[in-house]
Order: sequence, then C-alpha cells, then structure tokens
Amino acid sequence: MARYKKRAQELKHDAFRDKTMGIVDRVANKLEGKGRTILYVLGAIVAIGLIAWFWTSRADKKQQEAYRALGRAIEITSAPVTPSPSPGSTELNFPSEKDRADRAVKEFQAVAAKYGDPYRELARYFIAANKLVLNRSEAISELEGLSKSSNEEVAIMSKFALAQAKEEDGQYDAAAALYDELAKKNSAFVSSDTANLRLALIYEKQGKKKEAGDILFSIVDASRKAKDAEGKAKTASAAAREAATKLEKLDASRYAQLPPEPPPSDLPM
Repeated sequence: MARYKKRAQELKHDAFRDKTMGIVDRVANKLEGKGRTILYVLGAIVAIGLIAWFWTSRADKKQQEAYRALGRAIEITSAPVTPSPSPGSTELNFPSEKDRADRAVKEFQAVAAKYGDPYRELARYFIAANKLVLNRSEAISELEGLSKSSNEEVAIMSKFALAQAKEEDGQYDAAAALYDELAKKNSAFVSSDTANLRLALIYEKQGKKKEAGDILFSIVDASRKAKDAEGKAKTASAAAREAATKLEKLDASRYAQLPPEPPPSDLPM
C-alpha cells in the first residue's frame, strides 16, 4: 500500500510539473521578442502560483498566510501598465513600469521581513527581478547572489533572470554560458527547450548561423519524435514551436530535413 501511495504522489507531482511548464511556456511564447525584462518574472509568477495551489491542502495557517501575502505581491507585479486607464476602471494598474516595480518591491520586502524561508527567499528573488527596472546594477548583483541559493527554484529562476538581463545588455557570451548551464539542468522551472531556444537566438545575434541552426534543429527534431507513455505524439511546447519558426527563417534547407510534424493526438478516429 505504501508503494502505491508513493507512486500516486509521484504521478501527482509529474502532472503538476507538466502543468507548470506548459503555462510558463505559453507566457514565454506570448512575450517572445518584446524585450520585456519581466518575462522571467511572469514565468516565476506562474510557477509560484501553481506551487501554492499544489501545497495549499497541506499548509498550516501560517503557511497559508504567507502564500496569500506572496499572492498579493505577485498580483501587483503582474498588473498591467496603463498610462491612461479607462475612466471608472477598478482594475489594478500602474502608469509606468517603474511605479509598478517600486510598489512590488515594497510588498515583497514586507513578505521577506515577516516570514521565514522558503517565503523570504522567494520574496528576495522577486525583489531583485523587479529592481531591474529601478536599479539595474543592484538587481544584477542580487540575482548573482540568489543564483547560488540553496532553494533550487530561486537559484534556477535567478540564473534565468540574470541570463536575460545580460542578453539585453549585449553581454552575449556571459548570457550564453548561463543558458547552456540551465539547458543541461532541464529543471521544472526552466526547461531545456526554453534555455536552448534563448541560446540559439544569442548565436544568431553573434552571426553563428550553423550553431544556432544545430540547436534549433535539435529542439524541433526531439519534440516531433517525442512520445507519451501511451506511445502517442506529445504536444510540442511553445519553445519547440518557436524554434521551428526560427529555423525555417534562418535555414530553410535544414528545416526541410526535419521529420514531419505529427498530427494532433486528439483527432477523432
């Protein structure tokens, strides 16, 4: 009986991981190419939100209070920026990214001051990520420290945030090294496909067309060949779909060598 319970917990965790990565991929795909420094923040928002949902049934009163505090701060981080909101609108919004980031930092600082780990460490990550809009050099220094955190989620997301910041600053070699490291880890918070896609785009910016094409081809090839436990084709991630689009534009002849895209697995028989 204990063995079956353990397996049930593993299956529940796998479902949680799949749901987390699917939503993070959709968020990343939606914002791809827009130069948003908050891309990784939104990815973390989804991950943290689902983690909170997953553990709520086990959480005691203090834990639930901490999750609610994080949730309120996260709501601010994800609020829209609308310089001219509609008259009478009650939706939470801010006139600028700086205003939103400043408010979010204060909220997360309150969480960090009141609760212990893992909430304090998570709050520290969000503080650093939001500071990229307010004080970039200080934020990068904090992310570098957090990338060595003993909290795996915080370490991974901080490293991804750091890689994106360096990419935006034109420090391509440094960003590429971080993306490569993240790709090898293939964590629940930053998948190999996501990290490798960013790495390929850096190579493209550096004029390394072959290297970029090799990575993009590998992502799409593996995705189109992937099967689930029942032997059915897996649905391609947002990163894999983006990689296919990029490869077709970068090297049409290499794109033509890919295996055909599998039909949707939910088609009627």
